[in-house]
Amino acid sequence: MLHKTVLSTLIAVLFLAALISEPIFAHCDSMEGPVVKASIKALETGNINYVLVWVRAEDEQEIKTMFDKVNSVRTINDEAKELADMYFYETVVRIHRLGEGVGYTGLKPAGYEPEEGIEAADIAIEKNSVDDILQHLEEAKHEEVKHYFDELQSKRNYDVNDLTAGRDYVASYVHFIHYVEALYSGDTKSMEHQHHH
Repeated sequence: MLHKTVLSTLIAVLFLAALISEPIFAHCDSMEGPVVKASIKALETGNINYVLVWVRAEDEQEIKTMFDKVNSVRTINDEAKELADMYFYETVVRIHRLGEGVGYTGLKPAGYEPEEGIEAADIAIEKNSVDDILQHLEEAKHEEVKHYFDELQSKRNYDVNDLTAGRDYVASYVHFIHYVEALYSGDTKSMEHQHHH
């Protein structure tokens, strides 16, 4: 009976989230984004630390509670596992976005293409090179881009169980992604304001 209630609640929440979703430019809220990938890794390995680095320390308990509930529901059957996993992704992304001070409007589907700057930043991280980004920017911005990129890459290989180091990496990652996004869109004033706070 409890499993049916939990399953019904999951279905209702996912349906409601789908109804209120509206498109916005984002990255961490896509099915192929880093937060969902970390959520998948956490569920696959049973190590919640993969996902805790993507949320503020004060939000840890909510994620831990959800992780335990989701893991107990995932064992019912394949449909329950799929719904529980999606509910976990939605919860983690929502809490991550709220921690960034950004509203949550639902998960973007697989195949969602973020803005050009976000995509360029992700490719740079994957290739371990900002050369392609620098080709699109005025030379005056090159040193700053290199600085933020080097700072990010120096934090990349943190121990998954070191939440402080993981959150430090995520903060650098988010800053780099949004900085490059702002450069590509021409909105550097918001990034300068954010960087000084």
